[in-house]
Amino acid sequence: MIMEAFALRTDILGVGFDDLTLEEAVARGTAFLEEDRFHYVVTPNPELVDRASREGAFREALNGADLVLPDGIGVIYAARILGRPLKGRCPGIDFASGLMASMAAGGKRLYLLGAKPGVAEAAARNLEARYPGLSICGTHHGYFQEDGPVVEEIRRSGADAVFVCLGAPKQEYWMREHGPATGARLMAGLGGSLDVFAGVVERAPESWQKMGLEWLYRLMKEPSRIDRMARLPLFLASALGERCKRKGG
Repeated sequence: MIMEAFALRTDILGVGFDDLTLEEAVARGTAFLEEDRFHYVVTPNPELVDRASREGAFREALNGADLVLPDGIGVIYAARILGRPLKGRCPGIDFASGLMASMAAGGKRLYLLGAKPGVAEAAARNLEARYPGLSICGTHHGYFQEDGPVVEEIRRSGADAVFVCLGAPKQEYWMREHGPATGARLMAGLGGSLDVFAGVVERAPESWQKMGLEWLYRLMKEPSRIDRMARLPLFLASALGERCKRKGG
């Protein structure tokens, strides 16, 4: 099934991305909520694509998702270099925002999992105020030792969707392994999004986002990320190398 899904996607260094606009991605996620089976969504950035190129199990977890969205301007650049342009970025936090608006209109139930103790609760208060009609049916921090009790808590909550913010690759593995047992129809791996929703971390201004400079804003706010950001040129070089290899072959 993974191979069938991959064949319909845009291959960026071994990770297959769905070529959708943000609106199309939200519509797909909304449709998942009406289907009687489990789905999970991943939003890889260049760092995660690079990791997947070296770790087969992680690559399988990404490609096994029902929806793979490009979170990061670097993925868009790599797609262009490879001659396989994507429609545009679909940041996980924007996908989540669109999905919550849709869930609020449909009276759906959302569970928030991840971040430090207290953050998910603060995010829940903010989100219920922002999206009238959205029901946050439970929260749990990301610092748990045993999976079973968390899975059972989500199941008992009756959640339609779960935002899993445990960081990569833990959240991708967790969704794939434990998602079906929760009874939820949709999970989305969203990294540090709960910190933004809770107001703990400030997101880049919209003008920076539109210019594809959100990464630079985050670097200015968190200089410790410089080592991670420095890998972007290497990622793009890998894409260029792959293109040259294809032409040479």
